Amino acid sequence: MLVLRAGGRVLATAMVGHDGHRGSVYYLAVDPASQRQGLGRRLMADVEAWLRARGVPKLNLLVRTANAAVIGFYAALGYGDNDCLSLGKRLDG
Repeated sequence: MLVLRAGGRVLATAMVGHDGHRGSVYYLAVDPASQRQGLGRRLMADVEAWLRARGVPKLNLLVRTANAAVIGFYAALGYGDNDCLSLGKRLDG
């Protein structure tokens, strides 16, 4: 977990991990009152630096196709569609 704080208040968080080759951002969130101030961009830069420091050459993330605003955010950071299909299965019922 990477956390950006100010004055004891959590402003943004990211959950990141890796398997040695691929890094994954599982969640990234910025407090709604703190959005549009560059915190998401800063946090993603920190995520990338954290992975580079561990020798991880690739970063993957998943975004719901209906979430156009978030797709635009990541596109502005240089992320693009890998033309891959994500498959999943619910195990909780």
